[in-house]
Amino acid sequence: MATNTQSDGLADAVGVDMAEHASTPGMPQLDFSHWGNQIFWLVLALIAIYLILSRVALPRIGAVLAERSGTITNDLAAAEDLKAKAVEAEAAYNKALVDARAEAQNIVERAKAEIKADLDVAIAKADAEISAKAVESEKAIAEIRTSAMENVKIVAKDTAKEIVAALGGKADAKTINAAIDARLKG
Repeated sequence: MATNTQSDGLADAVGVDMAEHASTPGMPQLDFSHWGNQIFWLVLALIAIYLILSRVALPRIGAVLAERSGTITNDLAAAEDLKAKAVEAEAAYNKALVDARAEAQNIVERAKAEIKADLDVAIAKADAEISAKAVESEKAIAEIRTSAMENVKIVAKDTAKEIVAALGGKADAKTINAAIDARLKG
């Protein structure tokens, strides 16, 4: 009788026998018979990657790193120079500020002195004018007093004459003048 082996539908479709299929390992990478080839290609790929990296990529990366390092060094040196210039500029600014304040103080002192001198001159001139006006005023007051005394004498004489006449008496001018002069003297 013929043996009838039942096989998988997949194995039938591929045309592989189940017994043959069971004797071969499942993953070709783990098949020890192919390891020699795999190691050869692995070493060849590593050597190719090493050569590409060492000849092309790493020199470019090294050049970029060297350029960046040089740029950073130059920038740091420029920053130090700028910092030194900034310190010098700050010192110059502070000195200029101190000088400007001193100059402003001198200007203020000179202006005060000039104003005081002008004020002293103006005060002296005003005092002289006031003194001159005071002398003139005293003269005017003296004249007014003199004229007022004269007017008082005249008015007193006229009034005394009229009073004596109103009372019915008769007085001569000499008597009235003597009486008024005596009364005005005190």
